[in-house]
Amino acid sequence: MNKLTKITALIFTSGAILAGCGNDKGIEEKKKNKQLTYTTVKDIGDMNPHVYGGSMSAESMIYEPLVRNTKDGIKPLLAKSWDVSDDGKTYTFHLRDDVKFHDGTPFDAEAVKKNIDAVQQNKKLHSWLKISTLIDNVSVKDKYTVALKLTEPYQPALAELAMPRPYVFVSPKDFKDGETKNGVKSFDGTGPFKLGEHKKDESADFNKNNDYWGEKSKLNKIQAKVMPAGETAFLSMKKGETNFAFTDDRGTDSLDKDALKQLKDTGDYQVKYSQPMNTKMLVANSGKKDSPVSDKTVRQAIGHMVNRDKISKEILDGEEKPATQLFAKNTTDINFDMPTRKYDVKKAEALLDEAGWKQTADSKIRKKDGKELTMTMYYDKGSSSQKEQAEFLQAEFKKMGVQLQINGDTSDKVAERRTSGDYDLMFNQTWGLLYDPQSTISAFKARNGYESATSGITNKNELYHNIDESFKIQDSKQRSDAYKDILKQVDDEGIFIPISHGRMTVVAPNDLEKLSFTQSQYELPFNEMQFK
Repeated sequence: MNKLTKITALIFTSGAILAGCGNDKGIEEKKKNKQLTYTTVKDIGDMNPHVYGGSMSAESMIYEPLVRNTKDGIKPLLAKSWDVSDDGKTYTFHLRDDVKFHDGTPFDAEAVKKNIDAVQQNKKLHSWLKISTLIDNVSVKDKYTVALKLTEPYQPALAELAMPRPYVFVSPKDFKDGETKNGVKSFDGTGPFKLGEHKKDESADFNKNNDYWGEKSKLNKIQAKVMPAGETAFLSMKKGETNFAFTDDRGTDSLDKDALKQLKDTGDYQVKYSQPMNTKMLVANSGKKDSPVSDKTVRQAIGHMVNRDKISKEILDGEEKPATQLFAKNTTDINFDMPTRKYDVKKAEALLDEAGWKQTADSKIRKKDGKELTMTMYYDKGSSSQKEQAEFLQAEFKKMGVQLQINGDTSDKVAERRTSGDYDLMFNQTWGLLYDPQSTISAFKARNGYESATSGITNKNELYHNIDESFKIQDSKQRSDAYKDILKQVDDEGIFIPISHGRMTVVAPNDLEKLSFTQSQYELPFNEMQFK
C-alpha cells in the first residue's frame, strides 16, 4: 500500500499552494516565450563531450554524431550515407555538405578526423566502448568523405558511433593544442541548440540555433535549473518557476510518484512514460572474497529471494514492469526468452541450507562455522525508489535468515564501488536501449564495468572469450544465439538479478505537443517539441 510521502503531506497541509493559481503566470510566460525550464538535481557540468563530466541530456542538444540509432535501426545524421568494406573493417562515410559548427566553422572530413583522433588520444578513458580499442586510423578521402579503419570486424561499430558521446563533434577551433582531453576553449557543436549563459550549480541556458542545418527548433530556449529533488522541485513546478522534468542521466527523478499524480491532477501538466529503456537489477559480486556472495549457490538463492512482482506493484506503482530477464525483448538482437529465477522462498531456503548456512533455534540469522549470514547492499541515495526497495528487501531477506545491511551512496560512489569491487550487492542498471546488448555485455569483462562481479565465476576466461567473439559476428541470427549463450552462463552464475524494466518519465505542460522519446534514456528531442 502506498505511503504518504513528505511531498503529499505538504500538499494536504498547504491549502494556499494546492488551491492557488500562482503557477499560471509562470507557465503562461514560459509558453509565450516558447521556453521549457526543467529541474535537475545536478549542474550540467563540463560540456566537453569527449570526456564524461557533463550531462548527456544537455550535451545532446549541442552535439551530434555521424549516425543516429532509431527503433528502425541506424539512420543518417551528419553522414548522409556510408559503405562497409567486404572484410567489415573499413567504414566510409559520405558527409552532409551543408553543416556548420555554432562558431561558423564548416563541418567536413577534416573536422571528423580531428575529432575522432582527439577522442582516440584519450582512448583508455573510453575503453568501456570496444570500438575505441579497435580504431586503427581515420583518413580523409575528399572534403566530404572520411574512412574509419578498424583492426578487426566489429558489428556494433555504427551503434557505438551513434551514442551521445564521445564520438560527436566539437569545432576544431575549440581544441586546446590540437586536443580535447584536457578541455576545450568553448562548446561549439552542430546541434539544434547553442549553450548560452551557464551559472554553475544554478542554471544553464540552451538557445535555439537559428542556423541549424536540419529542422529548426520550435522552442526558443531550454533552461536547466538546479534544485534538490523532492519538495523543492515539486513546488517549483507548482509555482511555474520550472515547467518540465524528466528522468536524468543517473536514472534519478526529481519528482516521486505522489508528486507526479498531484501535478497531473492540477490539469496543468501531462505525464508521459517511454518504452522499456533499461533493466534495473541487483548485482552480486562473485569476486568478493570471504563474502557469502562469492558462493554460486548463495547467489542463486538470492535470485529466488527477490519478489519483483511485489516491488513493481507496491513500490513502483506498476509504472515499471517486473523484469523476467536481463534484457527486454525490444533490445536489439534479444529476440529470445531467457527467464531468470522466480521468487520462491522454499527454493531460496533450500539453496542456503545446501550452501551450509543453517538456521538454528537460538538465532534468527543463519550461521555457518559460527559466522552469521550477513551481506551489505548499496543503493543510490538520490533515488527514493532504490531506498524503498532496499528497505523492502532488507525485511524480506531477514525472514529467510539473512542479515542485509543497506547503505546509500552518491551515484558517483556507487560507480566507484562497481569498479573497485567494494560491495556484496548493489543496485545498478543495464546501459540502455541505445547501447545494448553489446555495451552491458562488454561491461561484463571491463574493469570499469562488472569485471569484479564476474571475476569469481566458473570458466570466466571462456565467458570473456565468447564475449569478444560475439561482436565479430555479422549474421544477426548467429549473433543473437551467441548472446543467448553468454546470458545463460551469467544467469546460471546468479550475477545479475533483474528487478524491473526502467522507463523514462517526463512531466510537461499540458499543451506541449510532439513530446516523444528516442532510443536513449539520456536525451530528449527538445527541438521537435512545440506549444499548441
